[in-house]
Formats: sequence, structure tokens, C-alpha cells
Amino acid sequence: MNSSPTTPTPSSHPRLLTGIAPIAASYDVILSDIWGVVHNGREHFAAAVDALRRFRAAGSTVILLTNAPRPSPPVLRQLEGLHVPRDCFDDIVTSGDVTLNFIAEHGLKPLHHIGPPRDLALFDILERDTGVRPPLVPLEQAAYVVCTGLFDDAEQPSDYDARLEIMRQHKVEMICANPDIIVHVGDHEVWCSGALAQRYEQNYGGKVLQAGKPFAPIYERALQLAQVKRDTPIDRTRVLAIGDGIGTDVKGAQGEGLDVIFVTSGIHRDDLHNGQRDPRGHVPDQAVLAALLRQHQVEPLASMSQLIW
Repeated sequence: MNSSPTTPTPSSHPRLLTGIAPIAASYDVILSDIWGVVHNGREHFAAAVDALRRFRAAGSTVILLTNAPRPSPPVLRQLEGLHVPRDCFDDIVTSGDVTLNFIAEHGLKPLHHIGPPRDLALFDILERDTGVRPPLVPLEQAAYVVCTGLFDDAEQPSDYDARLEIMRQHKVEMICANPDIIVHVGDHEVWCSGALAQRYEQNYGGKVLQAGKPFAPIYERALQLAQVKRDTPIDRTRVLAIGDGIGTDVKGAQGEGLDVIFVTSGIHRDDLHNGQRDPRGHVPDQAVLAALLRQHQVEPLASMSQLIW
């Protein structure tokens, strides 16, 4: 369907789908977001799992594509804990996987980590896979910073202004392991490392290297993996992305020339579904949807309240 990453002109009447089956045969590769599409951090969505299984049964390759700042192994364990069955996808690419590549390119330069202790697994996996473990040092001694999130889910991005000022003074580059600004954990909103990266760029003029969606490296890795899985070159006109983030999933897919389905019950649910507690299966406010797409200058192939066959 889409053949080139041109700037779209959003329609005043966005296309809505109640199920993805009518377009499924047009695609060989599915790049599906996880959080907000497959689960909400507390439970998995059975309809989404069923749809992904049906894609695979029809011969499509399903790659889960997530801005999780951790490498694939701990994300796979999280999916197991949420009872997401392994047979609904072929493989997974995380923003953390791309971050490992960025860190490896910096060699043994000392770095400072901003993020919760659970994300230190990033460096364990780097050492296991490459034999390299850059020293973790205080901020004032760091050659660069790896940001995987805020230390505490209750914190605000403004709580980090003192650190960002030190980084500005030392001209320190930030590797942002998760470009998401905010995520829903159940019914709660939690700030992500993308919020700190945005603040560092906009308020402090800092340099940021982004690992995940909407930036190209994570798509390149996912499409390379799909090509290996299928043992054939990938035709981008037969790749479908699915996600709930306009600024990440939709913008990123269109930047890569891919068709994309926008799931409205995820991160934008309060705007599009009038604050419904569980908006899955409910039609989004079409006027608000059209305005939101115009605001971001994106035009998904279609929108759905949830991923369902």
C-alpha cells in the first residue's frame, strides 16, 4: 500500500476498522508494538494475541517491536509473566537491544546510568555477549549518559534538572533507551526516558542519540531480522506496523515508508475515548481523532480501538 515515506495529508474522515482480517492478506511481515497493543503492563489482551496468532497461521512473520529500554531476554520473561503465549510471535526487537549496539560503539568509555536498578541488566547482557563492560561512574566523571528511565515511577522529569544542567556544562551526550514520553501501567501514567531526553534537548540544548521508535535504527534491525526469518528480501509495501503511539509507532512507521494501524485505546485513550476505563471495542471520537492526526501530520492506513481479528 504505502510505497514511500512522503509527508501525508491527514483526512478529515480517518478510516476505522473493527477487525484487521480484511487487510491481513496484504502483508507478509507484522511489526507490532507490545505495551498498549498486546498488554497494559498488568494483563495481556486476548484479542490481540488471537490476531497475531492468525497472522502467523496465514504465513506472516510477526516481530514484536517495543521501546522497552531492556534487551530482549528480560522483556520475554515479562511477556511470560503476563501469559503472552510464545506462539503468537516469531521474535522481538527492543529499544534496549539497539541501545546495546550504541554502548558497544562507545567501547570502554566511562558512562553514567540514569534509570531504575532493574535496567542494570542491560550491562550484564552486554558483558555476556561482547565481553565488554564499560565502567559505571558518577555523572561528573562520565563521557556519556545512558538513560533508561526515571529512578522512581513517582518522579517528574523536572526532578532531573540539576543532573541535566551538569550534563549541559560537561557537553555530555545522552543515549535514550526508550523514546516514549509516557506509558500507562494499568490505570496509572509513568514517565519514560524519552521525557528526560526531550527535556535535555529542548531546555538544555543537549545532544541525544535515540535507540527506539520513531527512529530508524530499531526498524532496520527488525526488518533485517524478518528477512532472516523469511529467508527472502523484504518488500516494504507488504510490511504492516501496529501501535498505539502517534509520535512513536505511527510517525516511525511512516518515516520508514510502512503502512501502520493506529490502536486508539492505548496511550491516547483519554483524548480519544472520553476517559473510558476500558475503551477497547468502543469507537473513538472521530473528530478528536482527525484533529490529533492533523496535529501530528500523520495518516495511518486505518485506526482501531484494539487489535482484533
